[in-house]
Amino acid sequence: MADINVTPLVDVIMCILIIFMVGAPLMTVGVPVELPRTAANALPVEDREEPLTVTITGEGGLMIQLTDVADAELVPRLQAISAERTSDRIFLRADGVNQWNRVAEVMGALNRAGFNNIGLVTDLGGPTFDGSAAGAFVTPSDG
Repeated sequence: MADINVTPLVDVIMCILIIFMVGAPLMTVGVPVELPRTAANALPVEDREEPLTVTITGEGGLMIQLTDVADAELVPRLQAISAERTSDRIFLRADGVNQWNRVAEVMGALNRAGFNNIGLVTDLGGPTFDGSAAGAFVTPSDG
């Protein structure tokens, strides 16, 4: 009998497909920063476009997505990128070790350049300041 048994080949391809399906969402963040913890609810996502992310690293450097940028290049690069996008939302991620004035400087520069739809990215589990247990978080689906 000279037939090729393709069952093992299909099994291997299915395993590889599952590995990529599980691993792909884990590769979206890219820049390691220690985000501050808050009790804020997640922002709703209306579009299917990848969010435009500006990151302030622990050393105070700036990044657009995964690319380092100088302070003077931030606004011109964002204006060039936003001209090709449908969404005007920018997500601002800042390492928790940054001083508030650095975050405020970047937000002010973005606002002055016309980027008014800015979302601050934080981690869940922060204090609620309402007397409930720290880290207590109610998701929108929980009510």
